[in-house]
Amino acid sequence: MNKPNDLTPPSRVRDEQEEHDLQLDGDNLPSRAAAVHEKIREEGEKELNRTVSALAWSAVAAGLSMSFSMLAKGLLRAHLPDTDVGFLVESFGYTIGFLVVIMARQQLFTENTVTAVLPAMSQPRLSKFLCLLRLWGVVLLGNLVGVAVSAWAILALPIFSAETHQAFLTLGEHILENTPMQMFAKGIVAGWMIATMVWLLPSAGSAKIWVILIVTYLVAIGEFTHIIVGSTEVMYLVFSGHASWSEYLFHFGLPTLLGNVFGGTFIFALISHAQIRSDGER
Repeated sequence: MNKPNDLTPPSRVRDEQEEHDLQLDGDNLPSRAAAVHEKIREEGEKELNRTVSALAWSAVAAGLSMSFSMLAKGLLRAHLPDTDVGFLVESFGYTIGFLVVIMARQQLFTENTVTAVLPAMSQPRLSKFLCLLRLWGVVLLGNLVGVAVSAWAILALPIFSAETHQAFLTLGEHILENTPMQMFAKGIVAGWMIATMVWLLPSAGSAKIWVILIVTYLVAIGEFTHIIVGSTEVMYLVFSGHASWSEYLFHFGLPTLLGNVFGGTFIFALISHAQIRSDGER
């Protein structure tokens, strides 16, 4: 690894160090994929061992940050024509929340469907699964508290024009056009894609921002459902009186949550772990 000088940005130094560590791991493990698996597993171990208070505050911060996705999409929609090109440009706004959360290393629920799951799969003990459920519960609740505060503040504070508020309403109404089964199916794809992004990040180095942008932009243009981003948009509808809490919970929330967990954990994480386990046995 190149020795950093005093002018090297801290983020670049960290990326280079992580790439160097990953290369060393790859020299001692059966495959490059095994090195990535080990890096993510170590991160998961750290998350599982964090205190409830630390997880909760980080999760609330992530929920607040994820509201930037709705803000950016709504602002772009309010100033763009209702065309295919307008939709493609508007969808870039979806990536902003993910960029902030991941680069700030805040706790986002759908990241944990792969990161924190790998330690439980590697050492399938009751204590590990209990720690995993504790982390999931705290992070999910904290994320939802954060997005709820953001959605209420965006609606209540005199910041945006009537046209922009209408754009926010349109985003939430478009999500609720899906049936619960569509919410679940699209949630599976979103969970799988976010898990793929998490898997790519350890070896991305200085290209991390591009990995986040590309993967989350695909989620946006595919209109796949994400429990945290979508909650900001649907909660905005609830607070404005255009939807009920039962619609949020049963029409959107539960189907999307189950889809994200299924796609991120039971498809991506299990298959990835099985691959590495087979390498180890060989």
